[in-house]
Amino acid sequence: MKYFEGIKINGIFYSEQTLQERIMHMLSSSQTEEWEIELYRFLKEWLSPEPYLYAQTSGSTGTPKKIRLDRSRMWASAGLTNRYFGLNENCTALLCLSAGYIAGKMMLVRAMQAGFDIYPIKPVSLPVFETSVVFDFAAMVPMQLQKICEQPQGKRWLDNHVRCLIIGGGALSPELEAETQRLSVRCYATYGMTETVSHIALRAVNGWEKNPAYEAVPGVRFSTDLRDCLVIHAPHLCQEPLVTNDVVRLETETRFVWKGRFDHVINSGGIKLFPETIEQKLSGLIRERFFIAGLPDTLLGQKSILVIESESWTSEQIALLREKMQRVLGKYEMPREIIFLPRFTETATGKVIRRL
Repeated sequence: MKYFEGIKINGIFYSEQTLQERIMHMLSSSQTEEWEIELYRFLKEWLSPEPYLYAQTSGSTGTPKKIRLDRSRMWASAGLTNRYFGLNENCTALLCLSAGYIAGKMMLVRAMQAGFDIYPIKPVSLPVFETSVVFDFAAMVPMQLQKICEQPQGKRWLDNHVRCLIIGGGALSPELEAETQRLSVRCYATYGMTETVSHIALRAVNGWEKNPAYEAVPGVRFSTDLRDCLVIHAPHLCQEPLVTNDVVRLETETRFVWKGRFDHVINSGGIKLFPETIEQKLSGLIRERFFIAGLPDTLLGQKSILVIESESWTSEQIALLREKMQRVLGKYEMPREIIFLPRFTETATGKVIRRL
């Protein structure tokens, strides 16, 4: 099967020959920026006769590594997304993600698969929009959406220029999800990973479709293991069921509610605490970035701690925060210690690495 019939970039259609010429020019020019090099390197790799490509994992849940991707599965995944959102040759899409990672690569594959016009821009935390084009589709990480929403002109641009937005690469904070309620663009949180070739489930976060549960894309179903962790069955993407470390509440074989990471679970005196659930409850109380983690404890086995990205607070500030936390947290959810770090460690894609 042939996986390339052409691609339209910035309103210009490229056949295989003209794209090869474009790639050669961009990769040899001293004027080409690093993000553009990543983009054209991927397109060069896609046009090669090799059946496999390689992608870098983000490193948010382990050591970053390169994994092998089958282009037929990437093509199949792109087709599922394109059909789900009704994307075709008459559509336009914004690419503001790095082509060095799977999310950016898959936007390009979707463009090739559906024939829509894709407009790449520099993938920074606050994208710079210098176009009047109205996009039918776009993808962002939470940080980008957060930065845009912090600026009134950014929100106006988003509402006037994007019709549908998928958000992935990290969990949406309750504040950011609340912010999407004030946007007219349809927003969807995605669930997936490099190993699943982009997302395999979507959750509407605003509008009349808003829902706390993720829905599988066609051809995907779910089960759970003995840990209540999600198991993904997607024969078109993975030959064997993929066992994850995501603890979920399974509603049906195509629908689940995400609770948190199994490797983040804190077993404190026999009580299982889900840091992500506690963090959601605390999100309105702490302006700085923070996370909940577990530390060894002689009596409890593990104790939960709150880690805040800040210089140390005064005793009065800490006492006030504890008072507020008692109003929203259960008895066993209260952190037993508060630690301050001047700066969190991050992955290359901006995800916080939960370690002290």
